Amino acid sequence: MGVMDMKLAPPDQAEAPLLSVRDLGKMYGERIGCADVSFDLYPGEVLGIVGESGSGKSTLLSCLAGHLQPDQGQVVFQTATGPRDTVTMAEAERRRMARTDWAFVHQNPRDGLRMGVSAGGNVGERLMAIGARHYGDIRAQAIDWLGRVEIRPDRIDDRPRAFSGGMQQRLQIARNLVTGPKLVFMDEPTGGLDVSVQARLLDLLRGLVREMGLSAIIVTHDLAVVRLLADRLMVMKDGHVVEQGLTDQVLDDPQHAYTQLLVSSVLQV
Repeated sequence: MGVMDMKLAPPDQAEAPLLSVRDLGKMYGERIGCADVSFDLYPGEVLGIVGESGSGKSTLLSCLAGHLQPDQGQVVFQTATGPRDTVTMAEAERRRMARTDWAFVHQNPRDGLRMGVSAGGNVGERLMAIGARHYGDIRAQAIDWLGRVEIRPDRIDDRPRAFSGGMQQRLQIARNLVTGPKLVFMDEPTGGLDVSVQARLLDLLRGLVREMGLSAIIVTHDLAVVRLLADRLMVMKDGHVVEQGLTDQVLDDPQHAYTQLLVSSVLQV
């Protein structure tokens, strides 16, 4: 059975949530970025966030990942030492968490890679950020991860600018996942890629999520992506969550008029 045919195991909601979000909000002057967003994300669960351009999904993701400071609300993450509100924690601690427990996959891989550093160096930098120092071990792990994302080991010393867009995205994924983060944020990870390249990348992501038991939050306009990857789905409009539930249920039987428009492709998203 191929990876594309496998069904992800449902998350164990008997555990404490990995991430608890309560009443999160962000304003841009008089304009709502996102408002009153609340949800729980459990270990091993993938949450998809969809909506048209300007719906607030990217603002929400940036607030969750610590790239934007929200104006209100809590983002409580279950750290090794207990739950912590990442909104109120010190910036240095939040940056450290972004190098260890969290990872962020950008739509444009150039935003998540060091373009002047070799492929192996990009992966190795993430390992060094958590304390790895032995050159041989770092290089061996880099080679292993390049293979896992379908990049030939003999490309380890090539710089990302010599790679295709799809290979750059796979390298960014390797850089992010090599340290085994608990939570991965993904911003349109297949955006701008050819359809055939998208399919291979989705197959790869689905396999890694299953193999590593990752929790992830993925923002996309592509409903096919969330149907394949996400356990649960949130639909956003004008900064508000208008519908949420199990992905198949929301897409197969949408209740909100806006979700119905998205599913029927009346809106160009």
